[in-house]
Amino acid sequence: MPGLTTLPPFPDDVPTHPLLVVDYSLLLAGNEEEIDKLWKAATTLGFWYMKNHGADDDASEMFDMGAETMALPFEEKMKFEQGDDGMSFGYKAPGANATDETGARDNVEFINIAQDDALAWPKSVHRAYPSTVNARMPSTITPFIRKSAEVNRVITEILNTKLGLPAGTLGEKHRLDETSGSEARCIKNPPRPGGISEEKAALGAHTDFGSVTFLHNRLGGLQVMVPGTDKWQYIKPIPGHAVCNLGDAMYIFSGGILKSNLHRVVPPPGAQGYFARWSLAFFTRPGDSVVLRALTDQSPVIAEAVANASDKSMFEGSSTSKEWFARRIKNQRSKNQKGAETWRASRGTEHRPEAA
Repeated sequence: MPGLTTLPPFPDDVPTHPLLVVDYSLLLAGNEEEIDKLWKAATTLGFWYMKNHGADDDASEMFDMGAETMALPFEEKMKFEQGDDGMSFGYKAPGANATDETGARDNVEFINIAQDDALAWPKSVHRAYPSTVNARMPSTITPFIRKSAEVNRVITEILNTKLGLPAGTLGEKHRLDETSGSEARCIKNPPRPGGISEEKAALGAHTDFGSVTFLHNRLGGLQVMVPGTDKWQYIKPIPGHAVCNLGDAMYIFSGGILKSNLHRVVPPPGAQGYFARWSLAFFTRPGDSVVLRALTDQSPVIAEAVANASDKSMFEGSSTSKEWFARRIKNQRSKNQKGAETWRASRGTEHRPEAA
């Protein structure tokens, strides 16, 4: 990652929200105390730190790939732009997405690489990519995606057991042999010393589209809105610790037991704001044909949660994962904005209009 050795520390005087630290090596060993810690994080905030995940070297290589890609001429990158029809894979240019109901445009650029394309390489499943991506696919991108998918699979299996689901239920909804929206994303936010106003947050308030997110970043900027509050709080980056969180699909599958929490990205605080903010995420999402509805017929725990829910409509849906994902992507695009309703149509499970 460019400038890694010169990055200033996260300021000590900026309020942060503490996250539970989960040790991946202990999860693999079946440590019950660590499994309970993961369960607590997943059912309260839906965010946690993950250490000993073994992906730091792979992540560093991915940051290099991202830097090489963003350094390409803009005209070259635009040959691989996502477009406005609901596809996530490819390059997203600055300003291509709205960040709120007013249609305010974002200022980030990123490259999304489909899990399906990485695993099928050199065959193409969804689309073509820039030369910098192709050059790194076998040595960097595919290994990172395989490792990230395995981390997320372990998390999913543990949550499957804690939800009282038959073994393999959630795994079946995230099969590697079915096309999906699962993808790796390398993101560049430009330097913004002094920060920006609340209404111009780099990424609007959102819940994630899929199931499990595995995130790596070295500068601040990620904020969460803790349930029961209306205040945004920073998540402090810790060296060697990824940040994991759950998305809409897990919230729906579990009848609301697992949390898909609102979060956003703003410029890094203090001296960190003088540097470009790079982040890297891997998103595990259900297979394209999977219908997003609560698994009430397979778990008494989930059935009880839905029975006690004040609004059951979210858990009785008929949208497939592909439809849910495309709706959210398409309605974020700036070219598709026709007013506040377009933005609202891009929202997820826990959208709170007052926090957008």
